[in-house]
Amino acid sequence: MNPSDPYAVTDRLDDSLLQVIITRLEARGRHPLFDSMLRDYLDAMRIDDAKAVLDIGCGTGVAARAIARRPGFSGRVVGIDLSGALARRVAELAADEGLGGRVEFRSGDSRNLELADGGFDAVVAHTLLSHVEDPFAVVKECARVTRPGGMIGLFDGDYASITFGHADPAEGKAYDEAVVSGVVTSPRVMRQMPRLLQAASLQLVASFPYVVAEVGKADFWASAIESFRRLVPKSGALTEQAANAWAETLLTDSAAGVFFGASNYYGYVARRP
Repeated sequence: MNPSDPYAVTDRLDDSLLQVIITRLEARGRHPLFDSMLRDYLDAMRIDDAKAVLDIGCGTGVAARAIARRPGFSGRVVGIDLSGALARRVAELAADEGLGGRVEFRSGDSRNLELADGGFDAVVAHTLLSHVEDPFAVVKECARVTRPGGMIGLFDGDYASITFGHADPAEGKAYDEAVVSGVVTSPRVMRQMPRLLQAASLQLVASFPYVVAEVGKADFWASAIESFRRLVPKSGALTEQAANAWAETLLTDSAAGVFFGASNYYGYVARRP
């Protein structure tokens, strides 16, 4: 566990920082780009055929709720997150959407799930792996709790590639590195995924590469910038003053039509033999 990454210690955050994370996860989950990427790998998993689905590191349940809302899905979803407070919050969100009877949320550690072997038809880890120090432990747990022939979907950002434009390229690079070190534990994990899947005796079925880039005006990245200005100082990677200056510069660039922000994302679908 990396204590400098707020997403890795959601069970230890105060209410104000937890709300920052909730706001960001919900804004990102509602964005058409993110929703499209989620649907791509869920479709490849044939998730509608699954009767029991596990969403590990579920956060606010963006993936779990999306699965439960699918017209062709008639199964049940269990979401697990390190934070009991997040698990309670996502249960409220699901109930508000009328999904309470089809989803269940509880707290737990994705690296050591207290679940039986092979108990799920499908497992998803949506934006989890970049926030754990030992992603392979999570992949192995995904494999363990998936039934033979079941499907696993893994999606996250390649945050080593994240970058924002700046009038001074050298200063911009330094800011990029500070942001990554402040909110990401394993920024290159998605580049390792083919090896990790093979090491966990999983069969790669499909992969989905994306570049999420905005030029001129920030839309997808706007909520990220607002969350980073609050979260990065807590890690010590930037002072509060520096983080606010960085954020205001990017938002000013957006208003002026000269914004640039980009990151790669990857989705992987694997089968347990």
